[in-house]
Parts: sequence; C-alpha cells; structure tokens
Amino acid sequence: MPHAKRATSSATILSGADVRTGLDSAVLQQAVLDHLYYSLGRLPAVATPANYYRALALAIRDRLQQRWIRTSETYFERGRKLACYLSAEFLLGPHLGNNLLNLGLEQAAREALTALGQDLDAILDCEPEPGLGNGGLGRLAACYLDSLATLQYPAIGYGIRYEFGIFAQEIRDGWQTERTDKWLSGGNPWEIAKPDIAYEVKWGGHTERYIDDDGAERRRWVPYRVVRGIAYDTPIQGYGVDTCNTLRLWSAEAAESFDFQAFNTGDYFQAVDAKLRSETITKVLYPNDEPAIGKRLRLAQQYFFVTCSLQDMLRILDLAGGAIEQFAEHFAVQLNDTHPSIGVAELMRLLIDERGLDWDAAWTITVATFGYTNHTLLPEALETWPLPLFREVLPRHLEIIYEINRRFLDEVRACFPDDSARVARMSLIGEAGEKQVRMAHLACVGSHAINGVAALHSELLKASVLSDFHALWPERFSNKTNGVTPRRFLALANPGLRALLDETLGASWPVDLGRLRELESHIDDPAFRERWRAVKHANKQRLADYVQAHTGIVLDPDWLFDIQVKRIHEYKRQHLNLLHIVTLYQRLKTYPAFSFPPRAFLFGGKAAPGYFTAKRIIKLINAVAETINADPEVNGRLKVAFVPNFSVKNAQLIYPAADLSEQISTAGKEASGTGNMKFMLNGALTIGTLDGANVEMRDEVGAENFFLFGRTADEVARLQGEGYRPADYLAGDDELKAVMELIGSGHFSGGDSEVFRPLVENLTQSDPFLVLADYAAYVACQEGVSAAWADQEQWTRMSIINCARGGKFSSDRAIAEYAREIWGLQSVPIQV
Repeated sequence: MPHAKRATSSATILSGADVRTGLDSAVLQQAVLDHLYYSLGRLPAVATPANYYRALALAIRDRLQQRWIRTSETYFERGRKLACYLSAEFLLGPHLGNNLLNLGLEQAAREALTALGQDLDAILDCEPEPGLGNGGLGRLAACYLDSLATLQYPAIGYGIRYEFGIFAQEIRDGWQTERTDKWLSGGNPWEIAKPDIAYEVKWGGHTERYIDDDGAERRRWVPYRVVRGIAYDTPIQGYGVDTCNTLRLWSAEAAESFDFQAFNTGDYFQAVDAKLRSETITKVLYPNDEPAIGKRLRLAQQYFFVTCSLQDMLRILDLAGGAIEQFAEHFAVQLNDTHPSIGVAELMRLLIDERGLDWDAAWTITVATFGYTNHTLLPEALETWPLPLFREVLPRHLEIIYEINRRFLDEVRACFPDDSARVARMSLIGEAGEKQVRMAHLACVGSHAINGVAALHSELLKASVLSDFHALWPERFSNKTNGVTPRRFLALANPGLRALLDETLGASWPVDLGRLRELESHIDDPAFRERWRAVKHANKQRLADYVQAHTGIVLDPDWLFDIQVKRIHEYKRQHLNLLHIVTLYQRLKTYPAFSFPPRAFLFGGKAAPGYFTAKRIIKLINAVAETINADPEVNGRLKVAFVPNFSVKNAQLIYPAADLSEQISTAGKEASGTGNMKFMLNGALTIGTLDGANVEMRDEVGAENFFLFGRTADEVARLQGEGYRPADYLAGDDELKAVMELIGSGHFSGGDSEVFRPLVENLTQSDPFLVLADYAAYVACQEGVSAAWADQEQWTRMSIINCARGGKFSSDRAIAEYAREIWGLQSVPIQV
C-alpha cells in the first residue's frame, strides 16, 4: 500500500517481555493463570482441560498480536502489493500446536502446563477442528497461507466463517451417517471479530437505467434484500519469523436484525425473521445443492464472500490513499477454483457502478488483477448456474456477464472466423439444454493467468477442458504444482522424525526442504536405518492405539500399514483397493497355505451426503472389514479398518504411520493430489497410477522407488473412445470374476445380495473409471509390494529416499512460483 503515517507505533502499545508477550515458561504459566481468572472466570482447582486449552490459546494469541499488528503496519507503511487468496474453503486444522511450533514455544508451553499439573498433549486434544473446509482444495489454501507468512509475503486470505462444517462423519452399521459439525459451539479463541469492518451485500431485485451527473447512461441495482458481511480475523503466523498474516472470514447478519414494528403488533416470529434468513447464508459449508433452494444458497454464499472481500480491498486502497486506477498494482487476487469466479463480474460492477470508471478501464484493471487456479479435469465439476436462478439472485451481474460475453465472442470470431462451433463452446453462456452461466469460462476470460496444479493436469487442461482458451491465449497458461507445508505435516505431525532430522540435518530444514536430500548420504548406515524404522514403528503404534480407541479394531504395528485416506469418490477408486483385499481374502480361504506379509488396510474419508455410490463404497469397506476381522482363518495376516471422520487432526496421526500410500485414481482424473505428498514426506512408499502429481513424484524418487501400475491418461482416453466393455475383462479373469461374485452373493452382507448389487452392476456394466481394466495390473503390482516389504533393509532405504526427495513438494516452492510468476509479489521482512 502507499505510505500512510500511523498515529502511534505498536511499540508504544505493547511492552516487552511481560505476561502478554513473554516467551519463557514462567511468564507463560502466569499468562495461562491470568486468562483462567480474567478471561474465563475459572479457578485453577476446578478448571477442566478444555478451560486450560482456551486459556493457553488466548495466551498464545496474545503473543501473536504484537507480530500481527506490526505486520499490518509494515505492509501499510511500505505500500507493497498484497496477494489476496479467495477460497470458499480453508481447512486449517487445529491452531494451537501449529502456533506453538511456529513460535518456537512447544517446550515452554509443556513446562508451563506441567507446573500447573496439566499435560500439553491432553490440552492439545481439546481443540476442535475448525469446520471451514472439506478436502484437498481447502487444505491447499491453508498450506498456502502458512507458506505466505513463512516466506514473508504480504497476503490476506478471504473466505467464509461457516457456523457449521460440512458434517461430522459417524459409522453406524457400516454406513456413513452425517452429524452436525458444531465446531463453534464452544467459541473460537483464535478469531477476533471486527464489527466495524462490515459491508452491504445485495440480493435479487432488478436494475434500472439512469443518467449520471456527467450525462452518461448508467445502470443501478435495486436489490430485493440487503444483508451485511462482518469480518472475523484469524492470525496466520509464519514459522521462525515475525510475520503474522491475516485470514479474514465473513459472517452474515441482517442489516436490521429486529423489527420493532412487527414485535409491537404481536408478530414475534416476524420480528426476528430477517436475522434468521440473513444468517442462513454462512450457516453451513456446502449445503446440498441438488434442490433449487440449495443451489440458490450456494450461489449466495459465493457472491457474499467475494463482494465483501473486494469491497474490503477497496477500503484498504482508500485508507492508503491509492487511486482506483492503480487497483491491480496493489492487489493480486487469486481465484481458488471456480467458487470465487463471480469476482470477475463483481469487480467490474464495483468499478463501473460504484467508482464510475468506463468499461475499458474497468476491464483492463479486472484482467490484470485476477489469476485463476483450476482444480479439476472432470467436466461436470466445472461450475455452472442455471440462467433463471442466476438472474433471480444477481440480475446486475448477468447484465455484466452478457456484455463481457459479447465483447469476448467478437474477439473469438476475429481470431477464428467461420468457426461457430468454437464460439458456442467458448461462450460464457451454455446454450445446450437449459441455459447455464459457465463460471470456469468467466474465470478464464477475466484472468491474466490460468494455472493447473500438476504438470500432467496443466497439459491436460490445455488439451481438453480449456483447450479453446489455450488456443486463444497460450501465454496465460502455466503450471504450479501443488505443495504441502512441511511444518504441520512433518515437523508437527511426526515429532519423532523431526527430532531425527534436526539431529541429522540441523534445525533449518523446515524452511529449506531441499536439505532433505542430505539424508541420502545416511542410507547405507545400518544404525541410521534402525533409528528410521524405530520412528516409523512408534508412529504406527500411536495410530494403532487411535484406531482401537475409535473402532475397537486391534492392529499390529509390525504389519505393513497400507493406507488410503481421501474423499470417497469413484474416480479415486477405493473400490479397486477393496477388490484387491477381497482377492487376498479369497486366496487365504481357498488356499490356507497362501503366504504373504501380514498387512493392515486402513481407509478414511467422507462421501458427499447425496453421493449414492460413494456411500455404498463406505458400506462395502466396513462390511469387508467386519467379515475379515472376525475370521480367525485370515485375521492373523489380514485386517481392515475404516477410520471415521477423517480430518486434519487425525491425519496428523495417519500420514506418519503409513508404509504404503494408495494413490490409485484413474489416470487423467486427479488434478494433483496433496495427500500423496504428505505420505511421501513421512517416508511412505507410493503405489499409484501416472495421474496428477504422482507423475512428478515418481520422477523425483525414481521408478525403482515407486510402485507403478495401470493405464496412462492417453490409454484411458483411447480405451474409452474405442468403447470400453468391462464385461470383457470380467470374462477373461477367473479370479476377478470370483471376487465380483463373492461381493454380489451377499457374503459380506449377511446373505443380503441386494445391498451391493448397485456397485456390482456399476462395475460390470459401465465401470466409468476403469476399475476392472486396471485390476490385474494392480493385483500384480501389490504382489511386488509384498516382495519388497519382505526385505526390510531395502524397504527402509526406499522409505528414506521418498522423504529425501520430497523437497519439491513443499508449499513454499509453490508459493514462491505464484509470487514470482503470477502475482509480482516481493517479500517484506517484519521485525518486532
């Protein structure tokens, strides 16, 4: 931001090492006691672990405040460009442990709590998972916020403060059941409400023409309803630096929350109706959008947080004294998938309708401001909105989109004359069937940079779903392979390995992940390999204890832990994994002397509430688990467990414990994956297809350290184009046929042959993700896994190599590429 003189220095507000800012254990102990007494009204003698968690959290937040304020001051003073990351999800994970790690306060906190008769690990376990995200897209956004702060880039994350998360998953009789995720029921000590930062959000109504003071024709939006978006700020502390950036989330409230006239006439329900209807907007993450009312709410959510965020940027620009024409010089706005893509039309509305710019000037600013990250290769996942719904909710934006489209299609016609099919394909309005607004097209047209999230994904984008846009603007396209933060997913999640890495490499590796390569010089040291195995064994025991506590299933940490945790979806092919498990089960039942290393298969992940097939896959996993785990003829060598309610919190137990990571999606369907990277950094070996970031992971570790199987993306496309017939693969493989018959017979469902009939018919009649086509190669590859596991010394070498060569997949590397190649951002060191 341009220079603006501050009224007072933060140093005059915050003193030195006292109860608010001191970093030693004695001062931290006093800070916890102060918050117990003054903030919570609790006496230590009767305080619960949850009370101690909240008191410690508030004490740590105090220590973030000085850094947080100084960071904002510095950005404001120096007038540096801000990266504004717009995302409908931020899957943050628990804050306390991560903030202790980043501040270097873990030991001080442990000592302080021990002196108070408390255990830090028990206190950490009290923190609920923030229900602000669902899967990889939201976790990527959280990793990127961590890296932005750690690398000291000026940045703000913008999203929605959902009152309820997507859902808490419970398993009842093998089925997924959804329970309300009341993550805010006990309050959130990390956020600070900023009611003075609030913006009007309009809905519905109509537009009208008028003549402004200069005689120019303009349009104004006359809304049907207006709500307010209130800011809630959360500090995002960088690792080992003073930089503390901001995550700003928006919560909806009524413009007038109480109707006194209705109350005074006795209509008590009407008196608070506006408040209830307004707050529905930010009530829950991803409402079911099958019915029209769910679609309307989801569109409202997306527009709500985008307009609040853009209005906030305009406020910051005004406070700094910047000219509106310089907007793109001060803000780089990244669209995390299509959810915030309405921002293209909204920024145009704000610039033209609210700030009085002409169309060409506004469009130049808009395109220069936005970058668009695409996260999917599935055409059905490219967001569209029915035209009547869009017109009803956002009438002014539809007018703007029509005008953008008119001008854009003129450009297409000029570049590709006499190609009406191309014009129809590229239009922002889909004309086939019910007319739709194509949000990915809007994002492409309104952004100066478009990127995929893995090398293969980016190439497939250019060749398939966005090929027409690449042909028009090849210079806009680039690749930015995803990354994960090594602070949370290695240093915090795997303290045993962190200690070994610190001793072996020094303490700087969490911010210089390329140093992991130095581990390779220790691979031939038997003592080092033994210590590596001891760390893994301890992690497996820790996970086994968790699984037993939550499922009752007892696992042996000496067994191979084969793990697949991710969203449950057909293209991720959890059912292919299951077919292999049933194959092993059938071999053991048929040939009791059949020998292979004992293996524990673990699954985790949520299915969308309305996704029939995915929920049936979860039921089959649990049915197979129940049968196998109860059978003494097989459970000495084979066990299966489904870990309920997969989250960042339990992921920090799961990733470090894995021996084998399952990344088996149909080639050409997974954009990148980030779970694959988290497993790799923790020394797991990968069995996978050449899909998403698997391709680059295999290039890094070497083919000999990766278990590859299955058809390539080109082979998948060719097979499907020729007319794939799953029955041919079934008829040609007796073992596969027997496995499918066993599942269909009701063997795993108490004799009920109807329960899994839909899954069997799906695979044998259509098999849209080529499960049967890749089955034989997958089973053969798994035999290679078993053979490799039998040589523990060599397996350990491969494990070390996987960790050592994972440096490329740090979110620090990814963010540095965004900052340099898309945002034009410079690092700004902060000093407190």
